[in-house]
Amino acid sequence: MTTTPRPGPDRRTVLRRALGVTAAAGAAGALGLGLSAPASAYSWPGTLTQGSTGAAVTELQVRVGGWAAASASQTYVAVDGAFGPGTAAAVKRFQTAYGLAVDGIVGPATQAALNALESSDGSTVHFEFSEFHSHDGAGFGGGNVSATQVKENIRRLMYKLEALRKKGGNRAVTVNSGFRSTSYNASVGGASNSMHTYGVASDVVVSGLSTLSVYRIAETCGFSGLETYSVSWQHVDSRMQYPYGSQFWWWEDGVA
Repeated sequence: MTTTPRPGPDRRTVLRRALGVTAAAGAAGALGLGLSAPASAYSWPGTLTQGSTGAAVTELQVRVGGWAAASASQTYVAVDGAFGPGTAAAVKRFQTAYGLAVDGIVGPATQAALNALESSDGSTVHFEFSEFHSHDGAGFGGGNVSATQVKENIRRLMYKLEALRKKGGNRAVTVNSGFRSTSYNASVGGASNSMHTYGVASDVVVSGLSTLSVYRIAETCGFSGLETYSVSWQHVDSRMQYPYGSQFWWWEDGVA
């Protein structure tokens, strides 16, 4: 009998396994990512500290966006390219969660941990872009902004969901609804200006956690839109961070 060799795991699979048993920085080192990481990983220009500015700080703010607060707080990490106190506080929470030195400085170890959450296609280690596609087969097209903008908004959303997943004990997160084309959104009775049509919202279920528990975690992740926890999924969105006409805080059940 001839046996066909089984292919080895891809980078996403390796990282998923590694992140489940060790801190991200340790995983990066064990996988040979070191300071350079694969060509697909973000290339940090050097150590970032308070006072740093530029594109690398913007990317940092995207990646630590889910670490906006330690307890329920209507605040978020501004994605403005300026490394201020809010960004530093989020970095420290990230460092604590991943077993790193907690100094608010984004040096090689912290950069390796951040890169260990990145997949080669720009998605994150625990989420696929396809999980967020509109259920009518439109992919990221047909929304209230371009497909390119939707994809970038989804990428940013993924990092907040990575934080939610980590804070929830690394439990699996199922995305029931991510981006919706305007036609699909209308067919399910969504508001015409639904945050789903911009790619800044998702409805999720976390394995083994009640919706109330997920709501409480989401209150620390920089989400400015939280639908009620009385249903079987948790809606989260970032309406305050985008110029899409819904720039107000909406936590339907208040602070839980």
